[in-house]
Amino acid sequence: MPLFGNTFSPKKTPPRKSASLSNLHNLDRSTREVELGLDYGTPSMNLAGQSLKFENGQWIAETGISGGVDRREAQRLRRRNQQLEEENNLLRLKVDILLDMLSETTAESHLMEKELDELKSVGRRRK
Repeated sequence: MPLFGNTFSPKKTPPRKSASLSNLHNLDRSTREVELGLDYGTPSMNLAGQSLKFENGQWIAETGISGGVDRREAQRLRRRNQQLEEENNLLRLKVDILLDMLSETTAESHLMEKELDELKSVGRRRK
């Protein structure tokens, strides 16, 4: 039994109306498409003179278009792209190796300079 009574008592929400206030559900499909513009058709676009259409989750070049890239050219470009990516990876690896070598040489140089300075200071003390 609570000391000060029931402090939390939310109000009951009224039940929702089951029927929609919109009369769009009364229209048949063709009327809805005409009225609301739901028939968009296949998406298409034109890039660099080549028409593409979107079908089944893929952009497909429309047939009969001049100036498009044929299959052999696309394969050649893919191979060239692969070669350039491999060359790029090799060059990045070489740059990483050269940076490691540079940092190692710099560290060794700083150690030698420090040792040289220490030897000079010891030689001055003896005189």
